[in-house]
Order: sequence, then structure tokens, then C-alpha cells
Amino acid sequence: MATEIKLPRLGQGMESGTIVKWLKSEGDQVEKGEPLYELDTDKVTQEVEADAAGVLLKIAVAEGEVEVGKTIAVIGEQGETVEVSDDTPEEGSPSRAREQDHKRGRQASTDGQERVAEVKAPASGNGRIKASPLARRIARERGIDLSAVAGTGPEGRVVAEDVERATATAAPTPTLSAPTPSPADVEVEPLSSMRKTIARRLTEAWEAPVFQLGITVDMARALDVRRRLVDLHGDGAKPTVSDLLTKVCAAALMRHRAVNALYKGDAIELHPTANIGIAVAIPNGLVVPVIRDCERKTVAEIAADRATVVERARSGKLRQADLEGGTFTISNLGMFGVERFIAVLNPPQAAILAVGSTEEKPVAVDGEVVVRPRMELTLTCDHRAIDGATGARFLGDVKAFLEEPGLAL
Repeated sequence: MATEIKLPRLGQGMESGTIVKWLKSEGDQVEKGEPLYELDTDKVTQEVEADAAGVLLKIAVAEGEVEVGKTIAVIGEQGETVEVSDDTPEEGSPSRAREQDHKRGRQASTDGQERVAEVKAPASGNGRIKASPLARRIARERGIDLSAVAGTGPEGRVVAEDVERATATAAPTPTLSAPTPSPADVEVEPLSSMRKTIARRLTEAWEAPVFQLGITVDMARALDVRRRLVDLHGDGAKPTVSDLLTKVCAAALMRHRAVNALYKGDAIELHPTANIGIAVAIPNGLVVPVIRDCERKTVAEIAADRATVVERARSGKLRQADLEGGTFTISNLGMFGVERFIAVLNPPQAAILAVGSTEEKPVAVDGEVVVRPRMELTLTCDHRAIDGATGARFLGDVKAFLEEPGLAL
């Protein structure tokens, strides 16, 4: 019997996704658990595995934005006749009537181009306008009022195409007959889904009232411990300074749970485990995969987990679960020679640590000038969840643990 493949809900709050490409063609044999297509969500582009084994009889949606739960393909036995279920509301139903109203709202403009009459988008029971996440994001970025956009999706739902059409109506783009003058050497790159998500997330972060705390750490003992760990674990992933720092931060977070927190508007969540996100640069943006339960793991185990998620991130194989559940983030630009910087908060997390490079610098020790390896750390805190003294005590413990790692290990 044929199995309808529906778009899955891969994360909390996910209402739709964009099919990028199919990894199988109609008529191909598919095994259960085998990658079937690539799906782009707000957070990541990932391969989605097949729910069933058999022959890919039909691809119902080749590409583009699709709502969660919609049938996108059918898998069954070779030669089996299939019919994809129609998601269109039944004739006479309220949603069908609304759909017909919207169709009647379409009319030709005097220049022959189709336009949509200004029909208010329907609201849900709580007054919230029904719209897909992509439509909301585009509307927010372009300053479009969703309540004035005519929705053409199921039950009058506003989809991305509706917002694009409203944008064109509000501010017509230049035509080929009247191009906007621009230098010949200007290259325009449309924002990818990931860059749009980054822009939205950073804009949200910028609205938070934050403060920064900085401290300088003597890294002599930490570097010595790291060298010994590399010698001990030469066969697996080599522990890095970042791995040691992740372990040290986990130990400090367990002492200062107010920093291991999420700000949720009307509440602050204090988490019992240190799930630390590691900022990873990839060719088309930035992702923050999460290493879980860092306080319970050895540095070698953290190194192995870090190597796995970083490899998945750089090869485009991250799963939605790799990006969820973080309680604290570390961003390290030391490998680029950056001595200090301020990292932008990763909401709803209450804090993020920026790590600079380790540099040999002259310092006074017991009345004499000596050269020591020094590293600068900058902690950014959401002042709605963390007070200055709390952040300072946390950063002081991180410094103490790095200067004497035995305290944390």
C-alpha cells in the first residue's frame, strides 16, 4: 500500500519549510531512513530521511515553501496507481467559501497585470494574523502590515508570495525599460534563507539591554594541560584550547546558574545542565551547534563531540536537534589573530563569551617583568536576566579555572 510522505515538523514552532531539491527521482528505489530531499528551515538546511521503503512513485511538490503536514511525495510498490490527497477545502465549507472570496478579489488592473484587492487577512481566534513563518519574516524585513495583505493560502493564510505581491504593489520595482543606474561592477547577491535568519536573530539580540565584562587570563597552565591532553588522546580528536575552555565554562556555569539561563519575557529559566553552543563559521553564514551536558564530560569527550558537529556543520549535514537546547554560547575568533571583540547575544540565552587570541605579552610578576601567554575574554550579558556582580563572579571563576585547570577538572 502506498505511503504519503508529508512535510514533518522538525522543531518547535515550525509551520513550514522550503524544499530545496530532491535527492531521488520518480521511479527510484528508496530505503527507509535514506536521505530523500533537502529542506530549508529558519535555522538550517538539512537532509530529510524517507519514512518508508519502496519506489518513489510521485513527487507532489518539486520545490518551494510547503506547510507542515502537506503531502509532498508518495512511496509504494512498482506499478502501483497513486493519487495525492487534495488539501483544498471541500465545496461549501467556510474555508472554501473564504478561498472563493479571495479568488473573486483578484481583478485585472488597467495595464493588464494581475493584482489582488486589498482584503484583510483572516485572524485566528486569538487575533493573530494567519501567516507562514517565511511570510512573517519577509513582511517584517520590508515593513509590510500583514493585516492589509490578502492571503491566498489555505483558509486565507498569508504566504510568502502574497507578501511579495504586496511589496510590488506598494513600491513597484524598476522595469527593464527604466533601469536604476548602478555601477557596472556592482554584484548583487540576494539574501539566502540562512542570512535572512541571521539578520532577524541579530536584530532581536540588538534590542536586548546588554552589558559587557572583560578579563585577561594567564594561559600558561591551560596551554600545558592542553599539550598533555593531546599526548594522551592522540588517536581521537585532538583537544583544543576551545575544548578546555568549554569544560571550564561548564564548571563555572554550575556554580553560577543565573548565567546558565534563558530569558523568556515573563520568566527566567535556570537550567541544571550546561548545554554549550559553539559558534561555527561556514561558507554561507554562521551556525551554533550545541554540545550537551558539558559539565559531565571529559575534555576528550567534548573534543570528540565538537569535531563531530563542526564537521556536520561544514558539510551541510547538521540536524535540527544539533542546534536546539543551548543554554550558553562561546564564540572564538582567536585563530584569526583577533585579540578582543564583543559577541552579540544569542537569544533567548542570557550570556555569550567572546574569546580572543593568546598572545605573548610582558607582565609584572613578583616585581619583575616577564613574558607570559595572555588571553582576553569578553562576556556579554542580558541585563534583564543577569546583574553585573553575577557576571563578574562567573567570569572570575572562568579565569581562576583556566589559570589552574585542576580546580575545574
